Amino acid sequence: MKTRMEFAVGGMHCGSCGLLIDDEVEELPGVSTSATDVRTERTVVHLAAAVPAERIIAAIAEAGYTAVLVRG
Repeated sequence: MKTRMEFAVGGMHCGSCGLLIDDEVEELPGVSTSATDVRTERTVVHLAAAVPAERIIAAIAEAGYTAVLVRG
């Protein structure tokens, strides 16, 4: 099982954008934590259970941003 995934995120403008993304992703079953850095345009997700990357990308899209898996 993958325990860590990293995503490149597009469309963020401020710290509130990162908080919104983290809130959406952390609501997914199996996600332990999500940490978004607006400066680097990256979100790092730590998992407690298997979660498909596509589901995390969809959650980020639901928040209004784009995402691509870069590590995981």
